[in-house]
Amino acid sequence: MDSQSQTTSLQRLQNVEKRIVKVLELAGGVMDELARPVGPRKDLVQSHCLEFMQLIKDIQVALREEIKSACEYRPFEKCDYGSRIANEICYKKVDYVMSQLDAMKQTIDEYHAAD
Repeated sequence: MDSQSQTTSLQRLQNVEKRIVKVLELAGGVMDELARPVGPRKDLVQSHCLEFMQLIKDIQVALREEIKSACEYRPFEKCDYGSRIANEICYKKVDYVMSQLDAMKQTIDEYHAAD
């Protein structure tokens, strides 16, 4: 991924962040409206809710696109994270098998001691 596409990706993510802030403002506006002593104005609540839902949809679409584009390149090809995790998992599996074998040996030893 070149620096130009990284920049535009960051810009798109900043736009998503702005939409999230707007969503929170809309939610706060609806809460304020619902808390009015004279009751909420239906048209205002409805317009806020419609805008809220549209922004949520836009945010989801934008994030899906960013995730998809992020998966199209591999910036950490030389990263050993995957192999380190796989090694850690194998170590845990071997450790578990060894504990099971130790328990079996103890059971066998107890059996022979009972004879």
